[in-house]
Amino acid sequence: MISTTRYWFLVALVLLVYIAGMFVTLFENDSAQFAVMAMRMVQENDFLSLFKGPEEYLDKPHLHYWLAALSFKLFGIHDWAYRIPGILATLLGAYSCYGLGKLLYNSDIGRFSALIFLTCQTIVLGAIDVRTDAVLTGFTIFAIWQLVAYIQKNTLGNIVLGALGAGLAFSAKGQIALLVIGICILCHLTYTRKWSQLLNWKVLIALVVFAITIAPMLYAYYQQFDLHPEKVIRGRNNRSGIFFIFWEQSFERLSGEGVGKNSSDFFFFFHTFLWVFLPWTVLALVGYWWRAKAFIKMKFVYHPKFEFLTLGGITLIFFVISFAQFKLPHYMNIMMPLYAILTASYVHSLHQYTKKKEINFLLGVQYFILSVVFIFSLLVCFHVFKFERPSGYIVLFATLLVIVYFCLKLDPPYVRLITISVYAALLLNGIMNLHFYPQLLEYQGGSTMAREVRKADIPVDKIYKISDRHTWALDFYNRKPVQITSLGGLQKKEDIWVFANDKELQQLKDAGVDWDEQLTVDQFRITRLQIKFLEPNTRYKKLNQLHLVHLK
Repeated sequence: MISTTRYWFLVALVLLVYIAGMFVTLFENDSAQFAVMAMRMVQENDFLSLFKGPEEYLDKPHLHYWLAALSFKLFGIHDWAYRIPGILATLLGAYSCYGLGKLLYNSDIGRFSALIFLTCQTIVLGAIDVRTDAVLTGFTIFAIWQLVAYIQKNTLGNIVLGALGAGLAFSAKGQIALLVIGICILCHLTYTRKWSQLLNWKVLIALVVFAITIAPMLYAYYQQFDLHPEKVIRGRNNRSGIFFIFWEQSFERLSGEGVGKNSSDFFFFFHTFLWVFLPWTVLALVGYWWRAKAFIKMKFVYHPKFEFLTLGGITLIFFVISFAQFKLPHYMNIMMPLYAILTASYVHSLHQYTKKKEINFLLGVQYFILSVVFIFSLLVCFHVFKFERPSGYIVLFATLLVIVYFCLKLDPPYVRLITISVYAALLLNGIMNLHFYPQLLEYQGGSTMAREVRKADIPVDKIYKISDRHTWALDFYNRKPVQITSLGGLQKKEDIWVFANDKELQQLKDAGVDWDEQLTVDQFRITRLQIKFLEPNTRYKKLNQLHLVHLK
């Protein structure tokens, strides 16, 4: 394993990248939406009800919003405060990767697992574009670690903590947490043959702890939905929040009913994995292949130096979620700890058994990935969004010198393999968090307009819109949701501002509405990047505009 000094140096650099991302403007839709939902809880002092704008929200459970609201209470309503719970959950996930990797293998693999987890692309992105998955992933792998520790050691404390983690993960996103935890634990029990641990009084204690942990979430659902059968949610009344979270939620995702369908491609998560686990993708794929071959060769006979939790968990979870009709890349985040441990154990075995040929091949692959990241970074900084200050060039040049130094340093191949991979992640996400995202978000019209509102000292309680189009970024940075009215309703109001897109502005013109002031900003859906937008010469062709007009 790499030296302790270098390990903590790399971890420190990773944490600096995370801290830099804390202060980036919130992304639309999900991050800004969830922040507004938590903001409403604080402003209205209502922590039992979930609302998405004016509509009652029956989808994801409460824990993520409660944690964000608590952070707002402690630190104020800021984008960086919204991200704190997600980052803390990510650090818990990294520590749990260390704990589980150490438990299944040794401390070296545990430390390496944590480093891989913290630097894989989707986890870094998940700490910037914070959704419920950050909290879900952290508590899920924590629960798996503690439950495996119980199976190994038969200790009450471990199973209690495992039940607590499972309850918190369930309260973050519902049944997917129990599916992942259950599959991993069943794979471990099946391989180790320690089924007797299920027939223990400590399991009953764990079930009680789990029930107590999820009770606040169930109570909130009961108060908002079960007590009000008259409420119509997605076209249906008599909706039970408790029945939804225990039964309906996952089936809606699998079938696409209620939330809609966006992909019937069974292989969606297979090709998505190619980028979400960068820069470790190739190492993970090769490691998975060799681990699978080894188990098949051994005919799955138990061997104390092997574990089936990661390989079996990854395989079965991948298979199940691939049938879902509604898929998004961040749905894979919950599996990243398993990949991290599997990858760390494979690379460590190459070093342990001195497989120089394989290590040198993989080292060449990682150098190639680093070179691609290097070229991408230069394109971003010198073409897509050019540096505006000399300090940007100085920082980039210094960073590249450090990376070149470690590329040329005559470390053992195993050490270079780890170091080069981490630096690829650091270079990519350092550029993204410090330069690319801040420049990109200048084209997110809602947050940009909020800045203009502050500059012009416009009263936020006098801003309206004439449609139910969501305006999450403007809502959050104004600290107040934009009020909804109609064209007819505008005639009854004086001295107000109307927030409109191009189409809605034309509706105002056609209706004969006059205004005496107008603010206009560029708008692009920044989470759906396109080549023509990234190319400066054609960017204007992909831009729309958002307007704020003053009616006398």
